[in-house]
Amino acid sequence: MRDWFPRRTSVAPSSDGPGWSGRGRASASPRKPGDLGAHFVRPQPPVPQTWSYWSWALGLLLAAACTVGVCSPAPADDLSAELKQVPHKIVYESYRDGNWELMLVDADGSHPLNLTRTPDVDELYPHASPDGTKICFMADEGKDAQKVRSVYYVNADGAGRTLVARNARDACWNGDGTAIAYLGGEFEQFNDSIIANKGLFIYDLATGKHRAHPNQQIQHLFNLCWSPDGRWFVATVHAGMGYDHALIAIEGEGTRVLNLGIPGCRPEFSPDGKRIAWTPNDWALRVGDLDLSGDKPKVTNQRDVVTSAKPTKVYHIDLSPDAKYVAFSRGSFEKRLGRAPENVGTPAEGWNICVADATTTNRWVAITTDGHSNKEPDWVFVEKKP
Repeated sequence: MRDWFPRRTSVAPSSDGPGWSGRGRASASPRKPGDLGAHFVRPQPPVPQTWSYWSWALGLLLAAACTVGVCSPAPADDLSAELKQVPHKIVYESYRDGNWELMLVDADGSHPLNLTRTPDVDELYPHASPDGTKICFMADEGKDAQKVRSVYYVNADGAGRTLVARNARDACWNGDGTAIAYLGGEFEQFNDSIIANKGLFIYDLATGKHRAHPNQQIQHLFNLCWSPDGRWFVATVHAGMGYDHALIAIEGEGTRVLNLGIPGCRPEFSPDGKRIAWTPNDWALRVGDLDLSGDKPKVTNQRDVVTSAKPTKVYHIDLSPDAKYVAFSRGSFEKRLGRAPENVGTPAEGWNICVADATTTNRWVAITTDGHSNKEPDWVFVEKKP
């Protein structure tokens, strides 16, 4: 039992747990009173070495461990029954038999439907229109020098595939589903880097016409998202537009660019545009209230809805149409051919889609279990039947 209880001179817990941004190099020097290490110090004066003492000590250790995110509550089995009553569906990318397809499931993971079934085309990065009737996505077509990444949209049942633009990526919808925004490819030759893009463009579904965004300096973005009122885009920028790495807001019909001032990547607007969800690090998913009305963005009331202990990453958060739940993907951090498994189009064996209660922390359940590189979930609105 002695090894369960750290001595005063033991190292502090690693800062690599959920919610931490440090590199986890703990110091072996004694901790000062009041710092995190104090939670792991044998209490003084000594308590008699009885079963009650060890029960109390173990309880103290577990409480402290959970405080820093070393452990997380178990998935909520009761949530599965709750999700059966949710009318909305979820679409995601999935790697099956050497090919990427788009899968559609109910909120609890039941009734899976392959929307694409194209053995020679990889469909990726699906996003549903606000009314749930259409889904835009990326498609990698062709081989070798003829390979190209394009943007399409289809009806929610997979029919009516329509080309939006070739050499394009990261598509998203406006608030009423009448237009699709997308990023142009940076190079003529195929490049699957998530930041190989330059320029932001708008496609009007009614007329089929394209127009360029007023800001001609846009480049190296990923995870583009359009606010419901059309006034702002949010995205991650990496090595571009004067930033090393940042989450930014881009004026919808202007040239202003604002640094959101929050760490991480992959920001998503809530359906009403009043909140934002994002990945602050590999081991957490966070939501907060968003105010873009002033000169400086404000993200307040931040809290984690999911945390995860290494080596399991959590990514691709998306708020449900009623904002009661979040969908996300979860899996090992193991890289494939040097690429991060969370990146679009990177096979990530063992990754699955999960749904969490957005009102609390770590009440979640996996809705897929096949581990077919299931990533990039997006909620699909479905009108509730009377």
